[in-house]
Amino acid sequence: MAGLYFEEFSEGQCFAHDWTRTVTEMDNVLFSSLTMNVQPLHLDAHFSAKTEFGKPLVNSLFTLGLMIGMTVNDTTMGTTIGNLGMTEVKFPKPVFAGDTLHVRTTVLSKRESKSWPHAGIVEFQHEAINHRDEIVATCKRAAFMRKRPTKG
Repeated sequence: MAGLYFEEFSEGQCFAHDWTRTVTEMDNVLFSSLTMNVQPLHLDAHFSAKTEFGKPLVNSLFTLGLMIGMTVNDTTMGTTIGNLGMTEVKFPKPVFAGDTLHVRTTVLSKRESKSWPHAGIVEFQHEAINHRDEIVATCKRAAFMRKRPTKG
């Protein structure tokens, strides 16, 4: 199991996730279509060419999902009960097809669950960074994490 248990996290702990991912035009078209987001800014190259960006923007919800997904192997793979929420989601720079992203995570806080003795809540700060070293997405995420199983 790659993920960490609640007890293995500490405030201030940082993860520079090894995985990178180049976003493709197909990622953007497929995600936008699957989620029924027909915004021409994501799907129409001629429309987008007339905007301040000059080309289609990658759907921000795809960027958010990719950013969180790229953290799972190092943090929550097999050890999370579920996500409790994401807050302070921001997209300070646009993402375009062809951008390669990597992610870093910082543990902001952790606390034991009051109602589930076998679990705790860990708050993460995620940052997605493109190949130009620009932060393109950030969010805080609260994860409901399993404690290490007791033997016996």
